[in-house]
Amino acid sequence: MTSRLKVRPTKSTLLALRRELVTLVHGHDLLERKRELLTRLVRQRLTQYRELRRSTGQAFRDAYHWLTIAHMRMGGMQLRQAVLGLRPALSVHILPRNSIGVEYPTVSVQSAPLQPVGLMWTDSSFDEARARMATIAVLLAQLGEAETALWRLLAEQRKTQKRVNALKYNVIPRYRSTIRYVESLLSEEERNSLFQLKVLRGLFEEPIEGG
Repeated sequence: MTSRLKVRPTKSTLLALRRELVTLVHGHDLLERKRELLTRLVRQRLTQYRELRRSTGQAFRDAYHWLTIAHMRMGGMQLRQAVLGLRPALSVHILPRNSIGVEYPTVSVQSAPLQPVGLMWTDSSFDEARARMATIAVLLAQLGEAETALWRLLAEQRKTQKRVNALKYNVIPRYRSTIRYVESLLSEEERNSLFQLKVLRGLFEEPIEGG
């Protein structure tokens, strides 16, 4: 059962309640549109996230395949010596991004050309493994951005859904119930006032006996 607001049943209160109800209905409509936009964005991000996960998983399998070959051909000691002193193969830039009031990081990754290794005993599989690992790093950065954006959009969608439900099923019905209640009381009061006026008018209009 919808409860009512505790207010004084006056005309000024009724006017204030009607104005507030219009504002609440407008706010509900805006939140409903925001919820729909968030739902659309979540679906888009979810599709992107699933595709990136699939691509990243395949990239990991390919990279470890070549890393295993390089390890077999060069040995663990030579691999560790080969990577000593190598410069980072990636440059990462993280900037904030805002979408429908939801802020999440945007990750921009650029891969540099592989630094040549001047060792006679390196194998071609070593360079192939390095290239694959650089690809994984780019994909992981993109996956991290997609996952962070997805979870933040989902959290905002749930929050917006709760607000929409609160307005639709609790706040707005309470206002409408209160408005109907105040209107009924004011109408009853007006009818009583009219009745009393009619009674008083009848008393004044009665002829005075013996006059």
